[in-house]
Amino acid sequence: MERRNFIKKSMVAGTATMVGSHVFAQEVELEKSSKKFEFKLKFAPHEGMFKHLGGDTILEQLGFVASQGFRAFEDNEMRKRPVELQLKMASEMQRKGIEMGVFVAHKIYWKEPNLASGNKEKRKEFLNDIKNSIEVAKRVKAKWMTVVPGHVDLNQSMAYQTAHVVETLKQASALLEPHGIVMVLEPLNFRDHPGLFLTESPQAYQICKAVNSPSCKILYDIYHQQIQEGNLIPNIEKCWDEIAYFQIGDNPGRKEPTTGEINYKNVFKYIHSKGYRGILGMEHGNSLNGKKGEEAVLTAYKMSSNF
Repeated sequence: MERRNFIKKSMVAGTATMVGSHVFAQEVELEKSSKKFEFKLKFAPHEGMFKHLGGDTILEQLGFVASQGFRAFEDNEMRKRPVELQLKMASEMQRKGIEMGVFVAHKIYWKEPNLASGNKEKRKEFLNDIKNSIEVAKRVKAKWMTVVPGHVDLNQSMAYQTAHVVETLKQASALLEPHGIVMVLEPLNFRDHPGLFLTESPQAYQICKAVNSPSCKILYDIYHQQIQEGNLIPNIEKCWDEIAYFQIGDNPGRKEPTTGEINYKNVFKYIHSKGYRGILGMEHGNSLNGKKGEEAVLTAYKMSSNF
């Protein structure tokens, strides 16, 4: 065989081997990426968080999050969705092994007082919303619903306002208890939501102790409380026995973990070490647009779960 032909055949064979090895490596990586990640905590994405990777419809997105190892999903707007869609979502979640997280249980008053005012008509409206939300919760097999007591009443002292809120929540708890459903009170930060009645975890703890019902607990939103009070782990510890649900968002920006100042790996490790096996809602935006942003969210949660 001529030296030139030998070298040419050797180069072709070598290139084929290199290409074959490269393709094999890609297949291995693809196989790895297609496997479900075993998250140590029950994180719950929401609609739109994975629309580029998962699909345009909420049902497609439910299928995608299940394929990625998520075991929960939350939907603030569930109460407002058509009954037909609620039933379809419930069926898909059950089929995919996904637990339903929170939805907002009532009309929230961002600019005027309602529960804090003691106004009987506003109380009646709230209780009617709770009754309707019980039916929604049954339909989608939800255990929790979010409650925000609304704006402060500047014409009354905080003590009177607190008494009004406690009384209303006691009446709501009486409606919820027979169904084993829990309303979770969410304190919100002063920067994003100025003027609201409920702002800090100690205040929510005090109210839950006063209501004294298994159907009235705390939704501890880590993003809001980092802004409002900081000192996250000690404050979570102090009101632990009244916390029934967590939500997530880094600060500043309210994006996925690892994009801000919160050491979420340590926070998640602490929550897990306490024996918490409930849901942690991913109530934040994506730091990047498109598929890259959605892939970044997946990476952030895998990194933060590595403890």
